[in-house]
Amino acid sequence: MNLLLIRDIFTQTCTIGKLFIDGQYLCETLEDCDRKLELGGVKIYGESAIPRGTYKVTIDFSGRFQRDMPHVLDVPQFTGIRIHPGNTAADTDGCILVGTGRVANRSITESRLAFNKFFPKLEVAIESGEEITLEIR
Repeated sequence: MNLLLIRDIFTQTCTIGKLFIDGQYLCETLEDCDRKLELGGVKIYGESAIPRGTYKVTIDFSGRFQRDMPHVLDVPQFTGIRIHPGNTAADTDGCILVGTGRVANRSITESRLAFNKFFPKLEVAIESGEEITLEIR
């Protein structure tokens, strides 16, 4: 399974994009501010989006959420990066939030609805032995 996150709105507090699964649009995303870490930008803890690149994704237990969650692996300068529900930059510490819509370039909507559509697709892929990759542009 190939996940593609295309970032398209950049503000001083957040980064908003679109998430695709195997080329099909799925939902909106929200992350912390894009500091272009892959080009040498400086990370600010809890206020920086992960670097652009391609990462493996798995599902494992999250202590924070007390349940299985998508886990983005081997992200330079970051640990514990998850894809999870949330609506604003205050809800993410470098993680990727999913939602169904956008509000004035500052938040996303219906994050639980989007997550509940997204997560089962990952579970099916994992159960069938598929590798999941996430490309961030």
